[in-house]
Amino acid sequence: MREAELVLVRTFGTSTEADIARSALDAAGIDSMIQADTAGGTRPHLAWAGTGFRILVRAEDAAAARNILDVPAKQIP
Repeated sequence: MREAELVLVRTFGTSTEADIARSALDAAGIDSMIQADTAGGTRPHLAWAGTGFRILVRAEDAAAARNILDVPAKQIP
């Protein structure tokens, strides 16, 4: 079995935003993972001050994942 190449599709400032994005990808059938340096969850501020919460997907799913995550927020009239 060959290893999948993972690519970064989006970075978020909070774990909540990353969790919501991952849920949207899961609903679309796209496997994803969140990568962040939080010292095992004990120091979430490390991710906030560093590279953030990164969503990674397989290279072959990257375009579809970006299409899902790049949908502009609906504006309230």
